[in-house]
Amino acid sequence: QLQLVESGGGLVHPGGSLRLSCAASGFSLENYVIGWFRQAPGKEREGVSCISRSGGTTYYADSVKGRFTISRDSAKNTVYLQMNSLKPEDRGVYYCGAEEYILVQAMCERTRGPGEFDYWGQGTQVTVSS
Repeated sequence: QLQLVESGGGLVHPGGSLRLSCAASGFSLENYVIGWFRQAPGKEREGVSCISRSGGTTYYADSVKGRFTISRDSAKNTVYLQMNSLKPEDRGVYYCGAEEYILVQAMCERTRGPGEFDYWGQGTQVTVSS
């Protein structure tokens, strides 16, 4: 079965850290641009961070620059999102998406949802609360 699976979400205090994983099953991520997106209750879906196929180009939303780091591990067929200095406004369901032929920034600007991408995960919940 071809799918993306996110993991690593949870409850963390403000200022804490989490590392999200986006693992591919049944296909190789190396041919795809990968993006992390989040959606909080009552808010529009937001492109958080995206990474090129080589890993050499990355994009971050202004709201997470300097705090989040996206990376990819070809050997593990996984893309990570390291989230540090978490704030309550970072809460939401985090999804990863994969698209084969797209520019990195354009990937993060696609916020309508799963139908826009070749693959889309089921999401992992992140809660930041004291």
